[in-house]
Amino acid sequence: MAILSEADHRRVSDAVGRAEQRTSGEIVTVLAQRSDGYSDIALAWAALAAFTLLTLLAFVPHWPLDAYAALHGSWNAEWPDGEIFAMAAGIGILTFLAVWLIQLIGPVRFAMVPGRVKTARVEDRAITLFRVGAERRTHGRTGIMIYLSMDEHRAEIVADRSIAEQVADHVWGDAMAAMLVELKEGNIASGMVAAVERVGAVLAEHFPRAEDDVNELPDRLIEI
Repeated sequence: MAILSEADHRRVSDAVGRAEQRTSGEIVTVLAQRSDGYSDIALAWAALAAFTLLTLLAFVPHWPLDAYAALHGSWNAEWPDGEIFAMAAGIGILTFLAVWLIQLIGPVRFAMVPGRVKTARVEDRAITLFRVGAERRTHGRTGIMIYLSMDEHRAEIVADRSIAEQVADHVWGDAMAAMLVELKEGNIASGMVAAVERVGAVLAEHFPRAEDDVNELPDRLIEI
């Protein structure tokens, strides 16, 4: 299901077209629902829960044995070593599966992903997409991508080498701030447009449009 309507797509694409009228830079906009499935994080939490519970059983081994015996009406039950290890294995496996299954619920899984991991995955995804779709695709290596990942509530601006050499990373902070103001109000398209306008202004200052400039990358918003 699309995140934005066709009208919103046109708003962003038109903003890119207007910004590129003043610069030789090429702006690419990408909107993603999420940047990663975080399956490895879900497995890590499940494994941690299972190992933690097994460790606790080493210090308080009697309560699970007594509880299991009570279910069978046993008094003073004798437990062979094999059965004790089998019970411990069963508890570990059931704990692992329970925690993993709970994380199949999307909001629960995302809530259990550390913020730093989300930030790193969004950055990695943005860089990967930029390398595939924009890096070195322009004559002067003046491509730049604005990437927004909805589920993680994070955005990235990735620039080609020529831009990165002349514009410090912190300069893009204004574009990020302008986008964030709109995003907090739920205005996704307006946020993207605001970021495009700020990025376009910076590019126009450092890379003014030449007479023979041609459009080398698509202006349309890419939704994935």
